[in-house]
Amino acid sequence: MSIGLGLIGTGFMGKAHALAYRAAGAVFGDLPEVHLACLCDTPRDRAEAMARQFGFAGWTEDWRELVESADVDIVSITTPNALHREMAMAAIAAGKHVHCEKPMALSLADAREMEAAAREAGVRTIVGYNYIHNPAFAHASRLIEAGAIGRPVHFRGVVDEDYQADPDLAWTWRAKRSEAGLGTLGDLGCHLVSMAIGLMGPVESLVADTQIIHADRPLADGSGRAKVENEDAASAILRFRTGAQGVLATSRSAWGRKNKLDFEVHGTKGMIAFAQERMNELQLFVNEGDQARQGFRTILTGPQHPPYGAFCPAPGHQLGFGDLKTIEVAGFLNAIACGGAAYPDFTAGLAFEAVIHAIDASARDEQRVHL
Repeated sequence: MSIGLGLIGTGFMGKAHALAYRAAGAVFGDLPEVHLACLCDTPRDRAEAMARQFGFAGWTEDWRELVESADVDIVSITTPNALHREMAMAAIAAGKHVHCEKPMALSLADAREMEAAAREAGVRTIVGYNYIHNPAFAHASRLIEAGAIGRPVHFRGVVDEDYQADPDLAWTWRAKRSEAGLGTLGDLGCHLVSMAIGLMGPVESLVADTQIIHADRPLADGSGRAKVENEDAASAILRFRTGAQGVLATSRSAWGRKNKLDFEVHGTKGMIAFAQERMNELQLFVNEGDQARQGFRTILTGPQHPPYGAFCPAPGHQLGFGDLKTIEVAGFLNAIACGGAAYPDFTAGLAFEAVIHAIDASARDEQRVHL
């Protein structure tokens, strides 16, 4: 079985997708062969240059030509947020499988439309939440399910970066709701939500607040300043359907933070802690034995934590960001081959995005929102 890939976009995530689709078969071995059929970017000479660099057979500057190509079975969307819905809907209408970077869309209504269309068409979908494919995260989930920390009662999470911390940084499309949608919630907070739901289950309700730290930014051409329309920071108190509670905080203006994506899960007999900047480690505390000898135990991921062993037979040698994207792609290819659902597909991704839009609504209306 050979699957043709069409990739739209060649930035950071476009390159991550290209590398992952090239690597997945070599790493896991039992996946369909991927043919790098077509790459799309603008202008055309960039599309041609990047197609040669990434190893694609063809290239175009017209994304609709890529979607309609008979050689393309998967449409991989790594473009700015405002283009996701139109591209995904066109791909679904053409009967293609869709790999879409998050967020799915600018609005929850658009994300719902995408999910319904994919479900009705019967195509396979996946949304780019690669952090939840970390073997350390999978092991945390297994520990919780096995009762290692007792009944989970509280989730605490934070995700911070500083790419918008400088007030003199030029205004970009990321500050405009009609082009970016939400701010730090759509860029960063949704990753934290994916982890919270993955470990604690669905969110029942929440109350939240958001903050625009820099009200406006200078235009790149020096002609003036433009308004920042979406949030730089957000905080929320969650109630999960299980009755457990949670606290989330996210900022794109946190000086010194590069990829602080940390969580703690507190249980009735212990807790688990994780930090993305030390992504190959998991901290576990269990209230057992002599209290004088108790403490956090560092679990270093290795072949005993699948699918780490598919990459390396030796513990402690560590996986990286790109490896998580390869695991994500492998799951998607397997779902296409076997006819199952990938995770997170558009249905699961919609649940994540319902939470970040609920946080935005709660802050706007100053009231608790029930999901």
